[in-house]
Amino acid sequence: MRTRDINKQIVIRKKAIELIVSNGFDGLSMHKLARAAGVSVATIYIYFKDREDLIQQLYTEETTKMAEATLVNFDPESHFDEGLKIQWLNRLQYCLDNPLSMTFMEQVKHSPLLDRSVMDRRFIDAMSKFVHTAIGRNELIQLPVEIYWSIAFAPLYQLVKFHIAKTSMPGRPPFDFDETKIDLALSLVLKALKP
Repeated sequence: MRTRDINKQIVIRKKAIELIVSNGFDGLSMHKLARAAGVSVATIYIYFKDREDLIQQLYTEETTKMAEATLVNFDPESHFDEGLKIQWLNRLQYCLDNPLSMTFMEQVKHSPLLDRSVMDRRFIDAMSKFVHTAIGRNELIQLPVEIYWSIAFAPLYQLVKFHIAKTSMPGRPPFDFDETKIDLALSLVLKALKP
């Protein structure tokens, strides 16, 4: 049995995310990954059963990292406005620090692989407590979770994408997601979610 090398494993994971982000899932083969990571195909199989196992493990790890980053200084019992702002700033910082990870997670979210993924239970429990506490204190209207998430976070992620890609709407200068624009967008989101 071949031994595990943590450095090789890190390179394999990093290169897999890069390949998926640049070429999609269809552009990831174990042979391409081995070449990009500078390892043999057999080495990849030390760490992963197959291509799907690799993608699942990567998604679980990346969502766990983002969940941990989102929960920094976050109190699920905080006032809704304050708690949402902390989440926005934490999620924003994570995305700016890890743009490939953000894009990779988005690709998995829009694929059949999402149904087989595992989310960090601490994160789910903290978010659930935060929302239910805010509803109980009449700081937030009760909504289906998909609508809540779309209003609370989709604007953030779209603006982050504009910022990272240094693009905007056609014919407009590149978008810079500065503090003033963060506050403006968040204030509109909060207004939409209040009773």
